Amino acid sequence: MKKIFTIILFILSISNVFAQKQRVNYLTTFDEKLIHFGFILGYNVLDFNIVNYNPIDENPEFDPSVTFPNDPNNISSGSIVRSDLQALVPGFTVGIVSSLRLAEDLDLRFLPGMSFGERKLTYNIPVYDINAGIEPLKFYSIKSTFLDFPLLIKYKARRINNDRPFVIFGGAFRQDISKTAKDDLVKLKSSGFYAEVGGGWDHYFPFFRFTVEGKFSFGLNDQLGGLPEQQRKYYAQSIKSLRSNIFTLSFHFE
Repeated sequence: MKKIFTIILFILSISNVFAQKQRVNYLTTFDEKLIHFGFILGYNVLDFNIVNYNPIDENPEFDPSVTFPNDPNNISSGSIVRSDLQALVPGFTVGIVSSLRLAEDLDLRFLPGMSFGERKLTYNIPVYDINAGIEPLKFYSIKSTFLDFPLLIKYKARRINNDRPFVIFGGAFRQDISKTAKDDLVKLKSSGFYAEVGGGWDHYFPFFRFTVEGKFSFGLNDQLGGLPEQQRKYYAQSIKSLRSNIFTLSFHFE
């Protein structure tokens, strides 16, 4: 995350220097339009906020009598099974901009799109996935393809030459359409709601407005789904709650 903040601060610093040198103002009536549209290209990282049972038998659904044949982990009551995120993996976001002018400095933004990303869960015990053969894995990969439906309020500061900083806040609904026929080791719910907050700046070129925007999305729902049917169940049973968080750095062309 420190790298992400460093990149944002660097981009904002460069834009501030550029704004001070700008002399010709472009698209001076752009913000007076009632409705306008555009498209989005972006970079994202998916994260999990994980709370584990410690030990695993704090989970009332854990039954030590249910075992997996020839299981080398030998999980029983009192065992500590902890999961964590291995590393942040970069993903990709595309979308459409539809913006409604509510007031001089206020817009309502609906930004439907798609996000592609991955999260890698690690455990303090070897990870065995029946879909990956008999050898243990270093991590369990969870890939997601989200249909994004953010609805945001954009509050804009006063325009400085061809630049205009802003903040955004609102909510989003996301539907994961990446489900496969495999029995997942850790199942996730297919949809969830998010609170979103962020900021950025608009830069006005002669023929279009270019926007750089950084946004944090905080999952409001526990995304942990049901237990697998054929897999070792204790990987999922060790998790008390699993909330999805997303950071998106996006570039808007309007």
